[in-house]
This record gives sequence, structure tokens and C-alpha cells, in this order.
Amino acid sequence: MISVQSAPFDLGDIANRFAAAQSGAGALVTFSGVVRGDAGLIGLEIEHYPAMTLPAIEDMVGAARARFGLLDAWVIHRYGRLAVGEVIMMVAASAPHRKDAFAGAEFLMDYLKSRAPLWKKEHRTDGTAWVDAKDSDEESLCRWD
Repeated sequence: MISVQSAPFDLGDIANRFAAAQSGAGALVTFSGVVRGDAGLIGLEIEHYPAMTLPAIEDMVGAARARFGLLDAWVIHRYGRLAVGEVIMMVAASAPHRKDAFAGAEFLMDYLKSRAPLWKKEHRTDGTAWVDAKDSDEESLCRWD
């Protein structure tokens, strides 16, 4: 399942549905991203271009499945205005062994953070600004080359 949506979702429900859909997995890994409560941050606004976003995430999931032998992977990413503390996204990965499930989920997170066609604008007490790419995110991608 890959979903790009504005609506909130229930982490427990998605994790339980993912687990119930797995057969033969020895490991299930989930990761959720939340709007951080940095000083002065009121929330984020996430934009995307639907014709690009879903195919790009589908390609990322396909690459992760092939590279790490994942049995399955789900990605949910929200867009729109999100307040501090709200869940932005979730990645779930299953594999026969934990090392591959963890690596697959981390690979997906690194690529979502840096390569998915999603754009973030911070809303702060002193104004708004688009979020620039971070060197640390690019460095995280290098380890997968």
C-alpha cells in the first residue's frame, strides 16, 4: 500500500493491518515521522504534485524490495497543513530477517526525505519559509550507493 493523503491516519491500525497482511516474514519494522516541536515552529505545510509523487514512491518501494529482499513495504505520507505533534508519515517493511527489514525501512526513509517530490514550508511565529535540502540528508543517501 502506498498512500499520499491529507487525512490523518491511525498508526496502530495501519501497523496491525500491515502485520496481518504478512506471510512468511520473520521481521516487521515500522517508522513514523512527526512534526517536531522546534522553538518557534507552529507547523508544516507539505505540498506535492500527485502525478509525480505516487510513481516516485512506487519506484522507491520497488527498489527497496529488490535490494533488501523485502516481502512487503507500505508507505503513507501526508500533505497539507500539519501542526506540531501530528504524524507526517509512516513506513512499514517486512522481510525474512530483521537486518533486511530495518535496512529496507531506513533506505525508504532516506529516499523519502531527499528524493520524493514533496515540498515543505515551515510556519513559525516569525514567518514562513520553504525548507531547503540538508547536507546531512544527502550524506545519508550516499551510504546506499
